[in-house]
Amino acid sequence: MVPRKPLTAALVSLSFVVLLYLVELADVVLPLDLDRNGIEARSLDGLDGVVWAPLLHADWGHLFANTWPVAVFAFLAMAGGVGQWVVVTATIWVVGGLGVWLTSPEHTVTVGASGLAFGWLAFLLVRGVFSRSLAQLAVAVVLLALWGGMLWGVFPGTPGVSWQGHLFGAAGGVLAAWLVARADRSTRSTASPKPPGSLGA
Repeated sequence: MVPRKPLTAALVSLSFVVLLYLVELADVVLPLDLDRNGIEARSLDGLDGVVWAPLLHADWGHLFANTWPVAVFAFLAMAGGVGQWVVVTATIWVVGGLGVWLTSPEHTVTVGASGLAFGWLAFLLVRGVFSRSLAQLAVAVVLLALWGGMLWGVFPGTPGVSWQGHLFGAAGGVLAAWLVARADRSTRSTASPKPPGSLGA
């Protein structure tokens, strides 16, 4: 489904993409070597990379490749509102980052927002299953037809590409979809009026 406030969702999505470009520009222009702040597998010093890695990219080509998936999926994932999107994104960010930290080859440093893109895509694909929403399932079918080929990225194969980031980002998206559906059911249950004559416990 399209976000209820499409202009707000577009602004948030665009702002996030602009942030990625500003960070990459700073990394190129200033002698900061920001990429070293990515996730260094199973290193305590590299654990804080879980926070920074999605904002960093190896080069402009890496960032260009992530731009459209990030912009489109971030926008669509705001169908439940910006507040819900923040929770979904945080779940994907943490689950994906910790998965990379735990499973990537030792002494590797992982950067890039593709884990978020895979997480948002997975969230969009499965949320209709958990919420039993025909509209969301219809969106999932369209996304699967257009972007389903991306899902091969969760498997090892391409040298220099973190399939771990894709896999655990997607896992974070599935978890987020389940949590959102569970919270929605709880909200609906609480909001349902009690039958006449019923007593509260």
